[in-house]
Amino acid sequence: MRHLRPAELKAWLDDPARERPFLLDVRESWEFDVCRIEGAELVPMRTIPARLAELNPGRETVVICHHGVRSFHAARYLEHNGFTNVINLTGGVDAWAKEADPTMPTY
Repeated sequence: MRHLRPAELKAWLDDPARERPFLLDVRESWEFDVCRIEGAELVPMRTIPARLAELNPGRETVVICHHGVRSFHAARYLEHNGFTNVINLTGGVDAWAKEADPTMPTY
């Protein structure tokens, strides 16, 4: 599994020459309602096993949570289920707010 810091992900998302990764947010809906990275899709961690068939195992997927712990575990689960391009956002949305978007609300 690869890891990205928020500044690296922001540079990637801001680069029109690069294909956007799938942004998989594994937090709960109340967390997603407080703040989110634009374009992220909410799939709470507990629902991933039931929704695995909805996800593309070959697409570059950045897994996101609050601090990077749940996303790490979710990314490992995806890898164990045949996903080959999984990236954990180190520090999660909390680090994103500090390093990439200081206007983002935090909790």
